[in-house]
Amino acid sequence: MSEQVAVVAADGEAVMTPVQEYLAARRLREEEEAARIEAVKARGNVPAECGDRIPEAPARGAFRVFEPVQLYPSGEKEYEAKPAGFEGRKAMQMADAFDVMAASAARKKKPEPFSPGQVAMGRHYRDLLERYESAGVRCSSVEAIRTGGSGQGGEFIDAVLRDREEIERLRRRIGNGVAMEVRRVRPSKRGTRGAISNRVLVDMVCLHDRTISDVLRKHHWSVNGDNVKAVTRALAGVLDAMAGPVRRGQMLAL
Repeated sequence: MSEQVAVVAADGEAVMTPVQEYLAARRLREEEEAARIEAVKARGNVPAECGDRIPEAPARGAFRVFEPVQLYPSGEKEYEAKPAGFEGRKAMQMADAFDVMAASAARKKKPEPFSPGQVAMGRHYRDLLERYESAGVRCSSVEAIRTGGSGQGGEFIDAVLRDREEIERLRRRIGNGVAMEVRRVRPSKRGTRGAISNRVLVDMVCLHDRTISDVLRKHHWSVNGDNVKAVTRALAGVLDAMAGPVRRGQMLAL
Protein backbone atom coordinates (compact mmCIF):
# COMPACT_ATOMS: atom_id res chain seq x y z
CA MET A 1 0.00 0.00 0.00
CA SER A 2 1.45 3.38 -1.05
CA GLU A 3 1.92 6.19 1.43
CA GLN A 4 -0.73 8.86 1.44
CA VAL A 5 -1.18 12.35 2.78
CA ALA A 6 -4.36 13.48 4.49
CA VAL A 7 -5.46 16.89 3.17
CA VAL A 8 -8.12 18.47 5.39
CA ALA A 9 -10.52 20.82 3.65
CA ALA A 10 -12.05 23.95 5.19
CA ASP A 11 -15.19 22.04 6.11
CA GLY A 12 -13.14 19.51 8.08
CA GLU A 13 -13.40 16.73 5.53
CA ALA A 14 -10.12 14.83 4.98
CA VAL A 15 -9.06 13.69 1.53
CA MET A 16 -6.39 11.03 1.19
CA THR A 17 -3.87 11.79 -1.57
CA PRO A 18 -0.83 9.69 -2.63
CA VAL A 19 2.44 11.26 -1.53
CA GLN A 20 3.87 11.53 -5.06
CA GLU A 21 0.69 13.15 -6.35
CA TYR A 22 0.65 15.55 -3.41
CA LEU A 23 4.31 16.54 -3.92
CA ALA A 24 3.78 17.07 -7.65
CA ALA A 25 0.77 19.31 -7.00
CA ARG A 26 2.74 21.26 -4.39
CA ARG A 27 5.65 21.83 -6.79
CA LEU A 28 3.19 23.09 -9.40
CA ARG A 29 1.64 25.52 -6.90
CA GLU A 30 5.08 26.77 -5.86
CA GLU A 31 6.13 27.32 -9.48
CA GLU A 32 2.91 29.20 -10.24
CA GLU A 33 3.34 31.36 -7.13
CA ALA A 34 6.98 32.09 -8.01
CA ALA A 35 5.95 33.11 -11.52
CA ARG A 36 3.21 35.36 -10.13
CA ILE A 37 5.63 37.06 -7.71
CA GLU A 38 8.19 37.52 -10.50
CA ALA A 39 5.54 39.14 -12.70
CA VAL A 40 4.57 41.52 -9.88
CA LYS A 41 8.21 42.48 -9.28
CA ALA A 42 8.72 43.04 -13.01
CA ARG A 43 5.95 45.66 -12.97
CA GLY A 44 7.94 47.64 -10.43
CA ASN A 45 11.27 47.54 -12.27
CA VAL A 46 12.84 50.92 -12.93
CA PRO A 47 14.51 51.37 -16.35
CA ALA A 48 18.29 51.62 -16.11
CA GLU A 49 18.31 54.97 -17.95
CA CYS A 50 16.33 56.49 -15.06
CA GLY A 51 19.04 55.69 -12.50
CA ASP A 52 19.13 53.65 -9.32
CA ARG A 53 17.68 56.21 -6.90
CA ILE A 54 14.06 55.50 -7.83
CA PRO A 55 12.74 52.64 -5.68
CA GLU A 56 11.08 49.62 -7.21
CA ALA A 57 7.33 49.82 -6.59
CA PRO A 58 5.00 47.23 -8.19
CA ALA A 59 1.99 49.25 -7.01
CA ARG A 60 3.20 52.33 -8.90
CA GLY A 61 1.20 51.38 -11.96
CA ALA A 62 1.85 52.24 -15.58
CA PHE A 63 4.37 54.97 -16.29
CA ARG A 64 6.21 56.48 -19.24
CA VAL A 65 9.87 57.40 -19.60
CA PHE A 66 10.77 60.77 -21.12
CA GLU A 67 13.77 63.01 -21.64
CA PRO A 68 13.61 66.27 -19.64
CA VAL A 69 14.59 69.17 -21.90
CA GLN A 70 15.57 72.71 -21.00
CA LEU A 71 16.65 75.78 -22.97
CA TYR A 72 20.30 76.76 -22.51
CA PRO A 73 22.07 79.89 -23.83
CA SER A 74 23.76 79.40 -27.19
CA GLY A 75 25.75 82.46 -28.11
CA GLU A 76 24.71 85.95 -27.09
CA LYS A 77 20.99 85.86 -27.96
CA GLU A 78 20.14 82.32 -29.05
CA TYR A 79 18.96 79.38 -26.96
CA GLU A 80 19.32 75.67 -27.58
CA ALA A 81 17.19 72.83 -26.24
CA LYS A 82 19.29 70.19 -24.48
CA PRO A 83 18.58 67.20 -22.20
CA ALA A 84 18.30 68.40 -18.61
CA GLY A 85 17.90 65.20 -16.62
CA PHE A 86 19.82 64.86 -13.36
CA GLU A 87 23.25 63.38 -14.19
CA GLY A 88 22.03 62.72 -17.72
CA ARG A 89 19.20 60.45 -16.58
CA LYS A 90 15.72 60.19 -18.00
CA ALA A 91 12.61 60.79 -15.92
CA MET A 92 9.46 58.81 -15.18
CA GLN A 93 5.89 60.07 -15.20
CA MET A 94 2.73 58.23 -14.25
CA ALA A 95 0.82 57.22 -17.35
CA ASP A 96 -2.79 58.34 -17.68
CA ALA A 97 -5.47 56.89 -19.94
CA PHE A 98 -4.20 58.90 -22.92
CA ASP A 99 -0.70 57.48 -22.48
CA VAL A 100 -2.04 53.93 -22.17
CA MET A 101 -4.15 54.26 -25.32
CA ALA A 102 -1.28 55.84 -27.26
CA ALA A 103 1.06 53.02 -26.20
CA SER A 104 -1.53 50.43 -27.24
CA ALA A 105 -1.87 52.08 -30.65
CA ALA A 106 1.92 52.17 -31.06
CA ARG A 107 2.19 48.45 -30.32
CA LYS A 108 -0.34 47.82 -33.08
CA LYS A 109 1.56 50.22 -35.38
CA LYS A 110 -1.42 52.54 -35.59
CA PRO A 111 -1.53 56.34 -35.24
CA GLU A 112 -2.31 57.89 -31.86
CA PRO A 113 -6.08 58.04 -31.30
CA PHE A 114 -6.10 61.69 -30.16
CA SER A 115 -4.31 64.81 -31.33
CA PRO A 116 -1.91 66.68 -29.00
CA GLY A 117 -4.49 69.45 -28.60
CA GLN A 118 -7.21 66.99 -27.59
CA VAL A 119 -4.93 65.29 -25.07
CA ALA A 120 -3.91 68.67 -23.65
CA MET A 121 -7.57 69.62 -23.25
CA GLY A 122 -8.37 66.39 -21.42
CA ARG A 123 -5.45 66.80 -19.06
CA HIS A 124 -6.28 70.47 -18.48
CA TYR A 125 -9.81 69.46 -17.46
CA ARG A 126 -8.41 66.82 -15.08
CA ASP A 127 -5.88 69.19 -13.50
CA LEU A 128 -8.53 71.87 -13.14
CA LEU A 129 -10.90 69.51 -11.31
CA GLU A 130 -8.14 68.21 -9.05
CA ARG A 131 -7.05 71.72 -8.10
CA TYR A 132 -10.61 72.86 -7.45
CA GLU A 133 -11.60 69.81 -5.40
CA SER A 134 -8.45 70.05 -3.27
CA ALA A 135 -9.01 73.74 -2.51
CA GLY A 136 -10.80 72.89 0.74
CA VAL A 137 -7.68 71.40 2.34
CA ARG A 138 -5.59 74.56 1.91
CA CYS A 139 -4.19 75.95 5.19
CA SER A 140 -5.90 73.28 7.26
CA SER A 141 -3.32 73.61 10.06
CA VAL A 142 -3.31 76.40 12.65
CA GLU A 143 0.34 77.17 11.88
CA ALA A 144 -0.38 77.73 8.18
CA ILE A 145 -3.32 79.98 8.97
CA ARG A 146 -1.27 82.08 11.39
CA THR A 147 1.62 82.54 8.98
CA GLY A 148 -0.57 83.57 6.06
CA GLY A 149 -0.08 87.19 4.99
CA SER A 150 -2.88 89.69 4.74
CA GLY A 151 -4.77 89.66 1.50
CA GLN A 152 -3.85 86.09 0.60
CA GLY A 153 -7.27 84.77 1.59
CA GLY A 154 -9.05 86.98 -0.91
CA GLU A 155 -6.68 86.05 -3.71
CA PHE A 156 -7.17 82.37 -2.93
CA ILE A 157 -10.97 82.66 -3.02
CA ASP A 158 -10.77 84.55 -6.31
CA ALA A 159 -8.64 81.78 -7.81
CA VAL A 160 -11.09 79.11 -6.62
CA LEU A 161 -14.02 81.02 -8.11
CA ARG A 162 -12.19 81.39 -11.43
CA ASP A 163 -11.58 77.63 -11.49
CA ARG A 164 -15.25 76.96 -10.78
CA GLU A 165 -16.33 79.28 -13.58
CA GLU A 166 -14.01 77.56 -16.02
CA ILE A 167 -15.25 74.11 -14.95
CA GLU A 168 -18.84 75.21 -15.50
CA ARG A 169 -17.93 76.62 -18.92
CA LEU A 170 -16.22 73.39 -19.97
CA ARG A 171 -19.13 71.29 -18.76
CA ARG A 172 -21.57 73.42 -20.72
CA ARG A 173 -19.48 72.69 -23.79
CA ILE A 174 -19.47 68.97 -22.96
CA GLY A 175 -23.26 68.94 -22.72
CA ASN A 176 -25.48 66.11 -21.53
CA GLY A 177 -26.23 64.48 -24.86
CA VAL A 178 -25.40 60.95 -25.93
CA ALA A 179 -22.43 60.47 -28.26
CA MET A 180 -24.06 60.41 -31.69
CA GLU A 181 -21.36 58.28 -33.30
CA VAL A 182 -22.09 55.48 -30.84
CA ARG A 183 -25.83 55.56 -31.52
CA ARG A 184 -25.27 55.08 -35.25
CA VAL A 185 -23.56 51.70 -34.81
CA ARG A 186 -25.81 48.83 -35.87
CA PRO A 187 -27.32 46.84 -32.95
CA SER A 188 -25.82 43.62 -34.35
CA LYS A 189 -22.33 45.01 -33.72
CA ARG A 190 -22.72 47.04 -30.56
CA GLY A 191 -23.90 44.27 -28.20
CA THR A 192 -26.10 45.02 -25.21
CA ARG A 193 -26.87 48.71 -25.48
CA GLY A 194 -26.07 51.11 -22.69
CA ALA A 195 -26.27 54.86 -23.17
CA ILE A 196 -22.93 56.67 -22.83
CA SER A 197 -23.36 60.38 -22.29
CA ASN A 198 -20.73 62.91 -23.28
CA ARG A 199 -20.17 63.88 -19.65
CA VAL A 200 -19.70 60.29 -18.47
CA LEU A 201 -17.35 59.56 -21.37
CA VAL A 202 -15.14 62.56 -20.64
CA ASP A 203 -15.11 62.01 -16.87
CA MET A 204 -14.27 58.31 -17.12
CA VAL A 205 -11.32 58.89 -19.46
CA CYS A 206 -9.97 62.22 -18.18
CA LEU A 207 -10.71 61.98 -14.44
CA HIS A 208 -10.74 58.24 -13.72
CA ASP A 209 -8.07 57.04 -16.21
CA ARG A 210 -10.37 54.59 -17.99
CA THR A 211 -9.58 53.62 -21.56
CA ILE A 212 -12.15 53.48 -24.35
CA SER A 213 -12.39 49.71 -23.89
CA ASP A 214 -13.06 50.22 -20.17
CA VAL A 215 -15.88 52.64 -20.97
CA LEU A 216 -17.48 50.13 -23.35
CA ARG A 217 -17.26 47.29 -20.84
CA LYS A 218 -18.68 49.46 -18.06
CA HIS A 219 -21.77 50.14 -20.18
CA HIS A 220 -22.08 46.53 -21.38
CA TRP A 221 -21.08 47.21 -24.96
CA SER A 222 -19.09 44.81 -27.10
CA VAL A 223 -15.43 45.80 -27.32
CA ASN A 224 -14.95 45.52 -31.07
CA GLY A 225 -13.29 47.66 -33.70
CA ASP A 226 -16.44 49.52 -34.72
CA ASN A 227 -17.42 50.44 -31.17
CA VAL A 228 -13.90 51.51 -30.21
CA LYS A 229 -13.66 53.74 -33.29
CA ALA A 230 -17.09 55.24 -32.67
CA VAL A 231 -16.43 56.12 -29.03
CA THR A 232 -12.95 57.42 -29.88
CA ARG A 233 -14.46 59.75 -32.49
CA ALA A 234 -17.10 60.84 -30.00
CA LEU A 235 -14.52 61.67 -27.33
CA ALA A 236 -12.31 63.50 -29.83
CA GLY A 237 -15.29 65.61 -30.86
CA VAL A 238 -16.17 66.49 -27.28
CA LEU A 239 -12.57 67.44 -26.47
CA ASP A 240 -12.55 69.73 -29.51
CA ALA A 241 -15.82 71.27 -28.34
CA MET A 242 -14.35 71.85 -24.87
CA ALA A 243 -11.47 73.79 -26.43
CA GLY A 244 -14.00 76.12 -28.04
CA PRO A 245 -13.82 77.83 -31.42
CA VAL A 246 -10.31 78.46 -32.70
CA ARG A 247 -9.72 81.03 -35.41
CA ARG A 248 -7.61 80.14 -38.42
CA GLY A 249 -3.94 80.50 -37.56
CA GLN A 250 -4.67 80.67 -33.85
CA MET A 251 -2.72 78.31 -31.59
CA LEU A 252 -4.45 76.51 -28.73
CA ALA A 253 -2.52 77.17 -25.55
CA LEU A 254 -3.49 75.42 -22.32
